[in-house]
Amino acid sequence: MLYMRLQPGYEVLTKPGSLVSMEATVQVKGKMNFTLKKLFTGGELTFAHFFGPGEVVVAPATWGDIAQIQMDGSSPWYYGKHAFLACTPGIHMSTKSQSFGKALFSGSGLFVGEAQGAGMLFVHGMGAVIARELQPGEQWIVNNDHLVAWNCQYNVERIQAGGIVSTLQSDEGAVCRFTGPGMVYVQSRSPQHLINWISEHLPTSG
Repeated sequence: MLYMRLQPGYEVLTKPGSLVSMEATVQVKGKMNFTLKKLFTGGELTFAHFFGPGEVVVAPATWGDIAQIQMDGSSPWYYGKHAFLACTPGIHMSTKSQSFGKALFSGSGLFVGEAQGAGMLFVHGMGAVIARELQPGEQWIVNNDHLVAWNCQYNVERIQAGGIVSTLQSDEGAVCRFTGPGMVYVQSRSPQHLINWISEHLPTSG
């Protein structure tokens, strides 16, 4: 869970439905953040706005860590469309279209979330979330299903025999090759693998 103590008049924006609890002194309002792009891409159309003073506690819909990202306005951050949890008012949220080649292999689909501005951004993952800081020119390869957020350049590649990892040794289909400088946040659990595991363990009828 994310605990926030707001000073008088201070505001924070959260994903709708994420409220766990709050002090009676906190005021909450919903505000439309509507664009035609969000309507067709499945981006968040609304935010819950909390105004201090008082404590606010929010939590994501699934279990897992929450990462705090300090944005200084120098570069945008990108995140999986379900990873957003909360942010401060100085951050502008939008949806970015990926190239068809990236969308074809990326677990994030045709669109990913984009955050710009200065302030705090809170994202969540499934399971543990870890961060990797890349130096200029340094590369790091991540399974698409485990991506949470990033602010560096990347290309999507398919794993092939004789390539990064042999398909005979791994069932991974596509990866993202990130190139520094920048940061990448990854999650320890794959949502698709969890869905498959639950499906395999559901009782069969008859």
